[in-house]
Amino acid sequence: MMRVDLPDGRRLDVEVEGPEGGLPLVYHHGAPGAAVLYRPLVDAAARHGLRIVTYARPGYGRSDAAPGRVVADAARDTAAVLDALGLGDFVTVGWSGGGPHALACATVLAGRCMAAATLGGVAPYTAEGLDWTAGMGADNIEEFGAAVSGEPALTEYLRAQEEVLGRVTGAEVADALGDLVSEVDRRQLTGGFADYLAESFRIAVTAGIAGWRDDDLAFIRKWGFDLRGGCPVAVWQGDQDRMVPYAHGRWLAANVPGARAHLLPGHGHLSLFGLVDEVLDDLVAGRA
Repeated sequence: MMRVDLPDGRRLDVEVEGPEGGLPLVYHHGAPGAAVLYRPLVDAAARHGLRIVTYARPGYGRSDAAPGRVVADAARDTAAVLDALGLGDFVTVGWSGGGPHALACATVLAGRCMAAATLGGVAPYTAEGLDWTAGMGADNIEEFGAAVSGEPALTEYLRAQEEVLGRVTGAEVADALGDLVSEVDRRQLTGGFADYLAESFRIAVTAGIAGWRDDDLAFIRKWGFDLRGGCPVAVWQGDQDRMVPYAHGRWLAANVPGARAHLLPGHGHLSLFGLVDEVLDDLVAGRA
């Protein structure tokens, strides 16, 4: 892992892997999450001639926090990371809480971002016609209820969760997620994927809950960009998702102009990682 200096003086944790000269694939992790590479995604990217770039959003791991950030700020951080690495045009994928940040790149960096995909990505909290928490597991309903109540309530809630995630192992991660995990997702939470997710959680809260807190607050604020006018976008969503409900994917598919919708019966939130080759096939084919 490397640390990249940004023009404003902040530093972010960054991981890069893949073929030299490959088109950069910027992967935006979930919330909470960190700059941890999932080997099957790295390998799938290499098969498509893509080089993975992932960074820990401000406040996660050793990345310097940026209190008050909005989702659109991720596009500026992405551009700064790529500039520091000497990289130009790119494609991007955002999973879960990373979904809005991939959409920010698709819109704010349109022209440089050639294609984007969201996997179980969150829709705007203010989305018209969307009951945002309907279908979520109880833990997420409580978490975002705390976020709406304000930063002190959210901080208190997340600090209690920090103790669990800060020491979670792959064997424990399914139980730690409780009713957020549907049956199809529980089947995904084994072996290397469970270890990857647990490691990402542990590293995410190394320095506390600042990144997680600021993500949650950013999700319920205005995102700072318009979903219209961006590069080609694909929306992947499962109907068994209890972390980010199916309705979020349907809303995004209907409201991101030209979005390619992959609304999948029988899939959940985590099981989408079993489709990485299909996701990248579609991403590369859909480039502007």
